[in-house]
Amino acid sequence: MTTTDTSLAELERRATARRDRPSYGHDALIACDRLVRIFTTDGVEVQALQGLDLLVKEGELMALVGASGSGKSTLMNILAGLDVPTAGAAKVAGCDLLAMDAKARLRYRRDVVGFVWQQTARNLLPYLTAAQNVALPMQLRGRSSRAKKAQRAEELLTMLEVADCRDRRPFQMSGGQQQRVAIAVALANSPSVLLADEPTGELDSATGEQVFAAFRRANEELGTTIVIVTHDQTVASEVRRTVAIRDGRTSSEVLRRTEVDEAGQESLVAREYAMLDRAGRLQLPAEYTEALRMEHRVMLELEQDHIGVWPDDAER
Repeated sequence: MTTTDTSLAELERRATARRDRPSYGHDALIACDRLVRIFTTDGVEVQALQGLDLLVKEGELMALVGASGSGKSTLMNILAGLDVPTAGAAKVAGCDLLAMDAKARLRYRRDVVGFVWQQTARNLLPYLTAAQNVALPMQLRGRSSRAKKAQRAEELLTMLEVADCRDRRPFQMSGGQQQRVAIAVALANSPSVLLADEPTGELDSATGEQVFAAFRRANEELGTTIVIVTHDQTVASEVRRTVAIRDGRTSSEVLRRTEVDEAGQESLVAREYAMLDRAGRLQLPAEYTEALRMEHRVMLELEQDHIGVWPDDAER
């Protein structure tokens, strides 16, 4: 294949224009840049994250998906301030997660992020009522009067449709009710980001839908940015953006948007994108490469407005 000087000049012009645009990372609430996390067990190093990049805008409701061992739970622990990356950069709401000392990290967990675990029993103290559980983070923060704490707890429980559980202890609530109360607990201090690690993993599909509806309500009514790790394809397909993690890197994104045709009919359109890192590497979806028997290397051709990728035909 040959490319004319004109097309090369045009490609260079477009590349320069892209470089001159303001970086998306400047207005991202969550920005991870080449994030690395290495664990050492019995002298063996395991790279849970291998240069992961992720940007999340303020107000997004998004999902992270990936197989077990892909690194998504490690990423969530880092964003929650429960773990520290080995290398790279990570900022959440202006907080540098690599530069914080123990005191700053504790304040970050109280003020900036809320967290909902998969295990319903892990989210709530069993000897406190729902209202007391929601008031506890505010009490630990120590900035509100008792009346304001009670009012805030009542407002959150009402918004998430579990106000009737205010005086119940966890063992008196269903699993779905416990998770919705747990969301209220995570929202108590008005965090910038709400993180949830498999929040519907222990629930049946109908109850899981109720819990996801609670996340959506928090996102829409409070404007809270929400990141959910999930294996539940129903949940993943309900958000506008789903990011897949594979082998410790973000590999692809699915973006969904509503389109209206000429007849005025609305339809949801989903498009998958491969993620390109700074070195120009991307991870092609496994089902694509397997279907075309792509292994080890592929053939590339530069066109005027795209790059062609084909199976290696050198040995044919």
